Amino acid sequence: MRAVVNYASGSGSVEVRDVPVPSDLKPKEVLIQVKAAGVCGSDLHMYHDIQGFPVARPVTLGHEFSGVVAGVGTEVTQFKIGDRVVSETPSYVCETCIYCRTGQYNLCPTRRGFGVLENGAMAEFVRTREAIVHRVPDNVSFEKAALTEPSCVAYNAVAHHSHIRPGDYVAVFGPGPIGLLCVQIAKLFNPARLTVIGTGKDANRLEIAKRFGADCVIVADRQNVVEELLSYGDGFGPDLILDAVGVSASLRQSIDAVRPGGQITKIGWGPAPVGFSLDPLIQKAARLQGSFSHNYPMWEKVLTLMGSGLIDPLPMAKAYGIADWKQAFDEMDSLQHAKSIILPEG
Repeated sequence: MRAVVNYASGSGSVEVRDVPVPSDLKPKEVLIQVKAAGVCGSDLHMYHDIQGFPVARPVTLGHEFSGVVAGVGTEVTQFKIGDRVVSETPSYVCETCIYCRTGQYNLCPTRRGFGVLENGAMAEFVRTREAIVHRVPDNVSFEKAALTEPSCVAYNAVAHHSHIRPGDYVAVFGPGPIGLLCVQIAKLFNPARLTVIGTGKDANRLEIAKRFGADCVIVADRQNVVEELLSYGDGFGPDLILDAVGVSASLRQSIDAVRPGGQITKIGWGPAPVGFSLDPLIQKAARLQGSFSHNYPMWEKVLTLMGSGLIDPLPMAKAYGIADWKQAFDEMDSLQHAKSIILPEG
């Protein structure tokens, strides 16, 4: 079968290769014929070899995907061949640590994810575990369903890890896929004002932010971000800031702008050191909260929200056939749009 493979270290070491179809399913495994696979920022980082995490190369990329059940193990009871499904991202968790036993398996210290440490879903077929498979509502397309995973990242950050109430002043740093999806989730809480911060290069994605419900956008290389954020309402700043960028500058601006007693939820990754004092965070008695990945109930809720039309990530995406994977990567990388989707059958 065809697969998009990160075959070695070094920038640009990605190509379409013919690899074996996964076989010999274990009793509780499911084989999925992939219909759509999203391109994540981490895939782009691996493409450029600038990721801050270990990679088991050669590896088939892709951890955001949807498809149809093509095979089931002997002990699989919840799914049958032909079911429309999505799968979560942890190809392996230990199932015995305190985090696995309490449903927080996204924090399992031995977790291995698709497309990084295990072969992923930018391929015609992928093998997964029954425990992390979910049915897709009939009215949700495969392309939209492939964006369940990043939608769950946003749901975890906003609905689970953040203290957000109707009437709050909310700001989102970064109009990338996660930031844009945070906008959609945050809008469900009816904030009084929702502001998105990007750069001049983000012009297309800032327009999508407005379409997704942003009341205001700030262009960081043309405006003073902190001053703009403090100019609304009583001047004390946002109740909640969602940092989906991952660079030190955005965190510093978040600390300077957040309301005393407010919260910063940090989602974006970045290898650079902070390089500044956190004393203002302490003085404001503000909360700095990390958010990572997701778990089973969040996937069920997000799929329900998609099925009911309350969230729709698809307008930020563009689909490509697998032969055009490089165009899909490069156009997303150049910020022409927020999200690329690979169609393995295309």
